[in-house]
Amino acid sequence: MGSRNLSIEVKPFLRWAGGKSWFYKLLDSNLLPNFDNYHEPFLGGGAIFFKMGVNHNSFLSDLNEELITTYTEIKDNVFEIIEILKTYENNKDFYYKIRSFVPITSSEKAARFIFLNQTSFNGIYRVNLRGTYNVPFGFRNKNFLNEELLISASYSLKNANLFVGDFANIKNNLNSNDFVFLDPPYTVSHNDNGFIKYNEKIFSLEDQYRLDDLIKYIKDIGAYYILTNAAHKKIQEIFSNGDNLMEVTRASLIGGNSAFRGKTSEYVYSNIILKNV
Repeated sequence: MGSRNLSIEVKPFLRWAGGKSWFYKLLDSNLLPNFDNYHEPFLGGGAIFFKMGVNHNSFLSDLNEELITTYTEIKDNVFEIIEILKTYENNKDFYYKIRSFVPITSSEKAARFIFLNQTSFNGIYRVNLRGTYNVPFGFRNKNFLNEELLISASYSLKNANLFVGDFANIKNNLNSNDFVFLDPPYTVSHNDNGFIKYNEKIFSLEDQYRLDDLIKYIKDIGAYYILTNAAHKKIQEIFSNGDNLMEVTRASLIGGNSAFRGKTSEYVYSNIILKNV
């Protein structure tokens, strides 16, 4: 059985829109069950995974192949990635040179992904209809290479199984007493009827219903879950199944030309008790 180690706090090495670093305060070690394996099928920046510590056998996945390649290379070849990043420069001309560069090796792909993530505008991951990354340079002064952070992330990933795939595929490795953190792309915007497009993929309303089916499966086999989602009446309609529901208000950090810096609400569903905030 894995043991929790919330005292080891490794921060994400990627900037990620919709990241869940703000969710840390809900993860009270006295309320979490003593679970076995950890599953996160919408990995993104991995904030909650890193919060969990390094003692769990973990199953981490995402539909973004470049993202999973980066995590895999950080796990297996972190020092090679660091050496590549040491040759990079944080300026506009070099940024666009790397953005148009087509890497060959997996380590080059990971280094490119990290560099673009750290130096692009707001750290957004966006591709055009041809699947080409097209985010502009961010004019960000912060150093894009944090060697200690990358090495710490590599250590945290030592017990991680990484794969590209649909969220429902976690059933292949899911057992009773496992814990699943679910942070899907939000189909609807907060308190709005609009739909949100993520890259060339859309997490559809049908996917939200499929996600509800997965939650039912998680509970049926005796596992635990936490779901974060948009605070929207349609989400409440889909996921209100008698489990614990908490509405969390937090600062909004949405970027863009009409960036909004205010308060937004999110729903948190779970079959375990969460810290009341």
